[in-house]
Amino acid sequence: MSVSGQEKTGPPPIEQSLVVFDNVSRFYGEVLGVNRVTLSIPPGITSLVGPNGSGKTTLMNLMTGLVRPTRGSIRILGVTPDDPEKLFRLLGYSTQFDSFPKGLTGSQFVYSFLRLFGTSHAECEKQAWKAIERVNLVDAANRKVAGYSKGMRQRIKLAQSIAHDPRVLVLDEPLNGLDPLVRAETIALFRELAAEGRHVIVSSHILHEVDMISDQVILLSNGYVVAEGKISGVRSEISEHPMQVLIRCNKPEALAARVFEQDSVVEARLHADKGGLLIKTRDADRFYRLLNQIALNGIEIESVAPADDNVNSVYEYLIGGEESTK
Repeated sequence: MSVSGQEKTGPPPIEQSLVVFDNVSRFYGEVLGVNRVTLSIPPGITSLVGPNGSGKTTLMNLMTGLVRPTRGSIRILGVTPDDPEKLFRLLGYSTQFDSFPKGLTGSQFVYSFLRLFGTSHAECEKQAWKAIERVNLVDAANRKVAGYSKGMRQRIKLAQSIAHDPRVLVLDEPLNGLDPLVRAETIALFRELAAEGRHVIVSSHILHEVDMISDQVILLSNGYVVAEGKISGVRSEISEHPMQVLIRCNKPEALAARVFEQDSVVEARLHADKGGLLIKTRDADRFYRLLNQIALNGIEIESVAPADDNVNSVYEYLIGGEESTK
């Protein structure tokens, strides 16, 4: 007991800060949705990555309780999808598909959702406009959604998903249809929400986009999770594929001769402008140590950058098979 006579509660259990999948499978008859998924997703921006049909939407529908697992269990910050009222107080969902009640304006669309929580009229109005402001759609809020562009429909769905201040956001292809300026604003909003300690779980099949926004990624293929974690961490675990490094320097031919002193270097290719090299090495740490020595011995190195420390390369390595090496 504490001095005040109240029992100390301490920090919440770790599970209450995670989205947890425990050996989850979902089949549609004999068709596989996802299979044997085990994940613990922390706060921050998490991207679900994979081509159409890889299982991204099924995983999101499982999180939100729209479909039930064939086997396994799911807990969203300690809450199971079997308790939908409690779940949707802490979770917001924006689907990739449009489904708007006829005749509603953007503000009415967000407001009517908030009324489902039993919130007062005044509070619903306040929360609706706050959400609409966050997605920068105030000027169009009193127009009918039926007249919105694709990008505006995306933003009003996002406004609805954040209006009740959820701790977990599940957003299916939320950047589709956005022009470059609005896309940048939306990504900035995702970062703000993540900085507030929320889960922002985003699906995408545009791999280069994921590199810009993600704290961690979950790579899916044919219903299976093939990798998860930070891009750099996932990449470092793919030992059978050489790491590619781009180097700009004043003496690329001399650099090529030096790097081949290491048996871990499998390729050194001259840039088209003859101003540098593309190196492939199976031991990046050892290679970088050698590079430090070379830089002290007469070769001026202008820049060094990983050539494939991104989601696209990692995904090709993991599922591309022989095609990724052609």
